[in-house]
Amino acid sequence: MEDRVTLRFLASPTDVSEDGDTVQAGRVLEWIDKAGYACAVGYSGGYCVTAYVGNVHFTRPIRNGDLIEVDARIVDTGRSSMQVVVTVDAADVRERVFRPAMDCILVFVAMDAERKPKPVPAWAPSDDEAAHLARGASARVAARAQIRDAMAAQEYTDAGTTPRERFRFLAAPTDVNWGGNAHGGIVMRWIDEVARACAMGWCGADAVAVYTGGIHFLNPVHIGDVVEAEARMIHTGPHSMHIVVHVRAKDPRGGSWRPTTRCMTVFVTRDADGHASPVRPLELVNEEDRRLDAHARDLVRRRAELPPLQFAAERVY
Repeated sequence: MEDRVTLRFLASPTDVSEDGDTVQAGRVLEWIDKAGYACAVGYSGGYCVTAYVGNVHFTRPIRNGDLIEVDARIVDTGRSSMQVVVTVDAADVRERVFRPAMDCILVFVAMDAERKPKPVPAWAPSDDEAAHLARGASARVAARAQIRDAMAAQEYTDAGTTPRERFRFLAAPTDVNWGGNAHGGIVMRWIDEVARACAMGWCGADAVAVYTGGIHFLNPVHIGDVVEAEARMIHTGPHSMHIVVHVRAKDPRGGSWRPTTRCMTVFVTRDADGHASPVRPLELVNEEDRRLDAHARDLVRRRAELPPLQFAAERVY
């Protein structure tokens, strides 16, 4: 029973953003979901669904042509759930010095043939590094639940005046996972795209994601569904834009909208030297604007209090 999977490949020109050089965050999110899924399936022995992705930290840009290593490992299990830590390291293919580019935690749920949660084997760490990561992941569980509840409690209405962006499209057959629904990595790419459009509309320049958190998968997106992804900017810092994204879906032949995913993502825009540029502040016009701004500040505080997960700084192969 394998509890770790490592994928290695080259970043290709189809992975990069409009600048033609750096890989778009949405593509990296697809990579982590695929590696995490492979790890969870290998451990549980069957089909799994992504339930949560949290604390996605983009620590350095990934360049076109970089050698990529995506490592996924089980760090904790519940009755039917598996916490998976995923790291993405990147290296110049000629030098082979891997440096951290991203890390995060995913939660997968094992499913039986009727798509109901099924038990998974209890996991125990096999070395000191695994034990350290397990302690860090376990310490985040309660805080993660509190953040989830705080996000779910917020109401978003048309009274809000801050910038927003909305995409609407059909979920295509090419988006399908092994269970017949849109896979989590694709949904995360949609989230990145609509949030990035919202950020660029506000700052008037290219924008890059530096953090994505609290990605909760509430319901599946079926192939052929009408999908609506809406991004709303709710807070700006001196150099950051905090954007909430809600994704919902419905059968185009009839039926009501069902929420599928929600999250918070943070974008910056960079100057010619790669430093984060100043961002003009949001104007908070009414009570809803001020309430959501306070909510974003509260999430920043909560996440700053989470215990850090420690990873190796760099490796040479």
